[in-house]
Order: sequence, then structure tokens, then C-alpha cells
Amino acid sequence: MHPNIEDIIQQHDIVLFDAVCVICNGWARFLIKYDKKIQFKLVSAQSPLGTALLEHYQMQTEHYTTMLVIQDGTLYTESTALLKVLQHLGFPFNLMSAGYLVPRFIRDFLYRVVALNRYRLFGKTEYCLIPSSENKRHFLEEAVCTGHSTHLIGSA
Repeated sequence: MHPNIEDIIQQHDIVLFDAVCVICNGWARFLIKYDKKIQFKLVSAQSPLGTALLEHYQMQTEHYTTMLVIQDGTLYTESTALLKVLQHLGFPFNLMSAGYLVPRFIRDFLYRVVALNRYRLFGKTEYCLIPSSENKRHFLEEAVCTGHSTHLIGSA
């Protein structure tokens, strides 16, 4: 377990994402571009901190199936995780909070359909995104992808 995991989850709003998923990397790039206040810190599920967070919340560390959002120590998954982030990004993204009007079981079903088929639908990246010095403040820890080359994230 990461030595300061409790401190980390209390001090930061975190988005944990699959660093080898094409759609997840697109989401990370989206957050770098539109999270102007840098409210959310990105953490790769494949990094040591990502693994520690997954273990802390008793989530699978081998087969990653959902983006996780941690706010004030509370874990959000699936469609709720997505909506939590969007509601904090300001206009026009916060309009997506209307998604809360859709019953959670429907939202989560649709989320799972995409999430469970994401590699088949969108593929895997052949490289791991590493933050540039200007975007490093969006990340809590360097991305770690075993068996992948790296690609620097430039200006968003």
C-alpha cells in the first residue's frame, strides 16, 4: 500500500484512468485542456499510485473496467464518475449534469457497454502518455506503461 494513500485521497480530487486505452487517453487530454483550475489530478491505473488506489478501494488491479473519480476520499465509478467531473468543469460541460436525471442503472449500463468493449471499439495505444513540463501539474505521478513506448503530452 502506498505510504500516504489516506493523505493523498483527502488532499486531491483524482481521476484514475487506463493509460493504454485510446478513449481513456482522449479523456485525459480533454481534462488537461478543459480543467483550467486543475481541480482533478490524473493518475494512470498502471502506475504504482494507481495500483495503490485500486487496492485501497478493493478494485481489480489486473483488469481495469471503469474510470474512478475520488473526491474528498469518496470513490465514484462508471457514469457517476464521469458526471462528477463534468459538473465541475464549468459551462458548457456542467450542463451534462442533467445526466443525473437518467436513472443510474441505465446510465451505468450504457457506460459498461462502452467500457467493456473499449479495446475492441477503439483499440489500445501503442505508447504511454507522459506529461510535458507544462502539463505536469495535472498529474500526481508519472504514467507507467510496461511494454509501451512513451509519447509526451504537449500543450493542450
